[in-house]
This record gives sequence, C-alpha cells and structure tokens, in this order.
Amino acid sequence: MDITPINYQDLAEKIKSWGQELGFDQVGITDVDLSEHETSFTDWLSKNYHGNMDYMARHGLMRARPDELVSGAIRVISARMNYLPTNAKFAKILKQPEHAYISRYALGRDYHKLMRKRLKQLGEKIKQHCETFNYRPFVDSAPVLERPLAEKAGLGWVGKHSLVINKQAGSWFFLGELLVDIPLPCDTKVENDCGACVACLKICPTGAITEPYVVDARRCISYLTIELRDAIPVEFRPLMGNRIYGCDDCQLICPWNKFAKLSVEDDFQPRQNLDQESLLNLFAWDENSFLNNTEGSPIRRIGYQCWQRNIAVALGNAPYHEEIVAALNKKLPESEAMVAEHISWAIEQQANKQRLKEQYIEVNQRLTGRLIRSIEKGLPRDA
Repeated sequence: MDITPINYQDLAEKIKSWGQELGFDQVGITDVDLSEHETSFTDWLSKNYHGNMDYMARHGLMRARPDELVSGAIRVISARMNYLPTNAKFAKILKQPEHAYISRYALGRDYHKLMRKRLKQLGEKIKQHCETFNYRPFVDSAPVLERPLAEKAGLGWVGKHSLVINKQAGSWFFLGELLVDIPLPCDTKVENDCGACVACLKICPTGAITEPYVVDARRCISYLTIELRDAIPVEFRPLMGNRIYGCDDCQLICPWNKFAKLSVEDDFQPRQNLDQESLLNLFAWDENSFLNNTEGSPIRRIGYQCWQRNIAVALGNAPYHEEIVAALNKKLPESEAMVAEHISWAIEQQANKQRLKEQYIEVNQRLTGRLIRSIEKGLPRDA
C-alpha cells in the first residue's frame, strides 16, 4: 500500500491553527531535552525551597526528562491560554483591607479540566492525520518543568519571578502540554527581555524571590495560602495583607504586563462575587457554603480549614473594627486547633490596633487641649 509521507512542517502549522480554533492563544513545539535545567532544579530542591511540596522532589530529575514520563515522547506541544478577567479590580481590592484579594487566575472555573479537554481534542485532531500517533495531555498534572518547555517552544521567556512572559501578551496565561511521539519541527526559543529590571524582586511582600529566577516557595504567599496545610509562620502573617488565596504582586508590577490580553473565556470571569467580596462575608461561610460556592473552582482544593485560616489572618491585618472582633470570637470555640491558633492571633492583632487607636485618640485629645489653652492664653480677655 502506497502511504504518502507526512509533511511534518505542514502538520506543525496545522496544529497551531487548530490550537487557536480550540481557544488557545498560542501553540509552540519543542524537543524534550531539558538537561540544562537539571543542575538548577536539584540545587533548588537541596535548599528546601519547595517547602512541604514533597511531590516536587518525589520524581527527582524526571521533571527535566519528559521522555522518562511518557515513553517514546520526542516532542512537546506547549499551549498557553490567557486568563485575565475583564475589570480585574487589582488596586481597588488591595487598597480595601476589609475585602478579600484572590489571585485573578482563581476567580473563575478551574482551568485544569478546561485546558486538558481542549488539549485532548487537539491530540485527536492530530491523530487523524497520522498513521500511528501517541500523545498525553498535561495541565499541572505531571512532574514536568512546564515553564522551561514553554520557553523552548517560543511562548515567551521565564522571567525573574519564574513565570513565563510573552512580549505581546504579558504573563497572565495558563500553560498546558501534549507529549507526542512524532518528529515535528521545533520552534525557536525567544530572547529573555527582562533586562536589568528587578521590579518583581522588590515588590514581593515576603521577599520570596531570593535572587533573579529563584523563588523560595516557603516565603511565597501563593504557597502559604494554597500549598501549605499547616500553620502559616507568624513572621509572614502581617505581610500577607488581605491576600487570602494566592498573590499577583510580581505580575502586577511587571512592565511587560502593559501588553496583557484579556481572556475571551467566559469560564475565567469572576464567579460568586469573589472579585469584590468582604472578608467577613467569606468568613461567615460554613463548610457546606464553602463547598457549594467553590464548586468547579480551583479554590476548593485548599479545603475549608485552610480557607478559614487564610481569612483569619487577613482579618487580623484589617483595621480594627468591633464587627471583626465579634466574628473572630464567634468562630473561635468551634474551630479546629490549627484554625483556632490563627483566629487567636487575629484577635490579638485587633486588640493591639484598638489600643493604638485609643492611645491616638487620647494623645490627640491632650494635644488639642494644649492647643486650645495656648490659644486662649494669647487672646485678649474680652475676645
């Protein structure tokens, strides 16, 4: 039987076109060689920068060897999808300490299922054009260094905050991969354009970016509020402000995000008013309310206890208010030990602010009294 050889250059162009039809904003192709990242990855692990994320170390250097993850894989099709919602309200919420700030990627539906489904659809389209073809889709679901792969595939460069930056689209996008066993032509790695900029290092509230391109997860607010299941170290609590799920500061400050593109996906738009909800309203949720309101959301993965823990810290950081103290005291007796410890800390913070407020009022009254007396002394008797 006469079989027409596959034109892989033509197929690669088709793959990118199909990817855009499926809703991906860009698709690139690279080989599976990440050997240049092995030393830096093992060094990162040796410093325990992965914290309690044992899965980061569990598979060792397999993360830098995709062909060990999927036998026969010789190429990676890397795709990105913009997630920045319309009217993201970044500054507005960060400047309102009584409101909850949730990382903008988590305001809508969970992106994992959406992207994986579309990557699978892309794989099936490719399969129709190949006599034999094997693929596996991944979206944060495999031990693979997805950002270096995206960089090699030409989707952008890994910035000093460790996220991928695209010159025309900033960094507000998700990544996903198809590991495939066909010799597609590879795209060219783009040039790193961070230059001398260190804005992300300076803006990080907890100093988690220890040096350019290196993040100590144990200090990162995203890790503390999402990955960590234990008590948040006391030293970081005041620095978290009203951030209860993730942190976007390093992206907000990045100059390249002036070119960021808004998402066209309805699923990535805010749900349940989570882009402008008050801390007290969220803290009032019981576990059933939490599960119902976070159905289909990436937030659900942290569980109710960590949700309460994070909000308690934010309430402790908020300006003093009797309503906050009342809510904290109400929840304290019914909370599990880990959450109760954070609530007690928050109550102490509120008490400290109340004392400072009272001291300020007292000092202000004394100074006002002195001023009035001084004025009266200088006035004529009949004034």
